[in-house]
Amino acid sequence: MKIQESAENYLETILILGQRQTAVRSIDIVHELNFSKPSVSIAMKNLRQNDLIVMDTDGHIALTESGRKIAETIYERHTLLSKMLIDLGVDPKIAAEDACRMEHVISPESFEAIKQHIHSKE
Repeated sequence: MKIQESAENYLETILILGQRQTAVRSIDIVHELNFSKPSVSIAMKNLRQNDLIVMDTDGHIALTESGRKIAETIYERHTLLSKMLIDLGVDPKIAAEDACRMEHVISPESFEAIKQHIHSKE
C-alpha cells in the first residue's frame, strides 16, 4: 500500500516517541512535530481508518503490524541516509533534513543498493 509522505512521517514519529517513552499520545506528537492539535487529530483519525494505528480509551497510540512495518522502513532509511550524508561531510542538521526528504522518494531497489554498499565498507 502506498501512503502519503505525511502519514509516513507520523508513523515514524510514533515509532521514535515509543522508543523514548512508555506511552505515546496525540499531544506528544503535537509537541514533537510542532503541529497544531487539530492537524494531529485528523492525521490520527486517518491512520486509524487505514488500520495503521490503534488508540485505547486513554488516548494511548500504538502502531499496528502494518503501521510498524512502514514506520521501521522509513526510520531505517532516515538513519542510514543521514549517516551516509554526514560521512560524506554534510553538516548533521542539513543531512537530517535532506534524509527526511529522500527517505520518502527513494525506491526500495536504490535504498537496498546504498545499504549494501555502506555495509560492505564497514
